[in-house]
Amino acid sequence: MTEPPRVLLADDQTLVRTGFRLILGADGIDVVAEATNGAEAVDAVRRTRPDVVLMDIRMPEMDGLEATRRILTGAPGEPRVIMLTTFDLDRYVYAALSAGASGFLLKDVTPEHLASAVRTVRTGDALLAPAITRRLVQRFARHGSDTAALHRDLASLTPRELEVLGLLARGLSNAELATRLHLAEATVKTHVARILAKLGLRDRVQAVIVAYETGLVSAGEAQKDEAR
Repeated sequence: MTEPPRVLLADDQTLVRTGFRLILGADGIDVVAEATNGAEAVDAVRRTRPDVVLMDIRMPEMDGLEATRRILTGAPGEPRVIMLTTFDLDRYVYAALSAGASGFLLKDVTPEHLASAVRTVRTGDALLAPAITRRLVQRFARHGSDTAALHRDLASLTPRELEVLGLLARGLSNAELATRLHLAEATVKTHVARILAKLGLRDRVQAVIVAYETGLVSAGEAQKDEAR
């Protein structure tokens, strides 16, 4: 991917859109369209085919969550979505991650982090800040809920893959997984790729959600890991 990412900004605040557009432009990232509500965002995605959508959670007419659901239909070539929020523990962010968003950013994000986030998700990686994402999932994940994640069949995973998924959900990076399991990092990447493929998941964010919602990992277990 040698061309700069093409970005759609969806936020009802003009100052936010202007600021983000200037920041991204200074880093060589093209903003191909802007939207002031979710309905405009859905239409703009269809017209401009961006690589990444920066989507505000709370907008008039149609919020960012519903817009994300409509954009991420599973069709080839759909963009990656990064949710924008004022609060890191927002139930709507969690719902958006469950729907397929690749991560989230707080609106006070630094210019460097904003540009890096866009480039990261454009390559297919998840924007996973382990500590914040884990707290988010711990707070809002519910065993026995009706979310699509619970319909995944963990029985399709090997014992090693279940182990990798459990550690991944605790926020470990590939390098940390390799050290913990005494494996090469390339082997860990292969395990992660197989887990995502078997469970039909978009990225690591959804894998974390599945691990909590199916009860593979509990909040208490994650907190013990943090205390080590």
